[in-house]
Amino acid sequence: MGLIGKMSADNLNFFNSQGYVVIESFASDEEMEAMRTQMDHLLKGFDSSSSSIFSTKNQQKVTDDYFYESAEKISFFFEEKAFGDDGNLKQPKELSINKVGHALHEIDPVFKKVSSSEKVSDLLHSLGYKRPVIIQSMYIFKQPGIGGEVVPHQDNSFLYTEPTTCTGLWLALEDATITNGCLWAIPGSHKNGLVRRFLRGEEGVYFDRPSPSYDEKDFVPVEVKAGSLVVIHGDLIHQSFENQSSKSRHAYSWHVVDTDGCKWAQENWIRRKVEPEPLYVS
Repeated sequence: MGLIGKMSADNLNFFNSQGYVVIESFASDEEMEAMRTQMDHLLKGFDSSSSSIFSTKNQQKVTDDYFYESAEKISFFFEEKAFGDDGNLKQPKELSINKVGHALHEIDPVFKKVSSSEKVSDLLHSLGYKRPVIIQSMYIFKQPGIGGEVVPHQDNSFLYTEPTTCTGLWLALEDATITNGCLWAIPGSHKNGLVRRFLRGEEGVYFDRPSPSYDEKDFVPVEVKAGSLVVIHGDLIHQSFENQSSKSRHAYSWHVVDTDGCKWAQENWIRRKVEPEPLYVS
């Protein structure tokens, strides 16, 4: 197993105790440059008339067929604050996008190479995965000045298996700081279990119960350098605030679930026509 991907005993203990862990220098400069260059290429070729808005505050309101179909496509989602009163973009589309998802890991060769690398497989093996599959991926921009807030949540709410098995992999492509909207987490909150689920029914998507209220004093910032990977337990409560700085905070995020002895919930928002290939079988 690769030295970078294999999780050390200290890192594994921290992850089990706190619900997340930072692995520095997980991605090389060459890998990060390749992803950013490829995303520039994708943005240049995308028709901004066919897209959607992404919001975690108004998720039920802005969810549409474009969002549903993005599970097996490369789709583009604008920031809520990207548009003026006249309905037009206030700045170039490259500075107006919230994220691109949710099948970069499958369709795009650059992102597929990173997502399915040997060091990622080594990392998942360290976490005990038997037959892991990547279920979604996103390139997140956190644009200067308009990069939106992501409210407190747990990844297992959206990507539910029985038993729960989701792990988030969040790769910083630029330095993530308090100023430009880094992650914040409640250490150890994964030990309290899943709070609520995000379901898809005939009338659309909805949460099965209201969100609890959280004390902001319980959150700690997770500031990281570009190239660092944040490994996030599926039950960890985490969030990020608006980017009110003049610097972007690009990141690539993908989520993994196990398929060995686990059942994908049919009520999840992702309903795939084709089963994803496992990264490995152990």
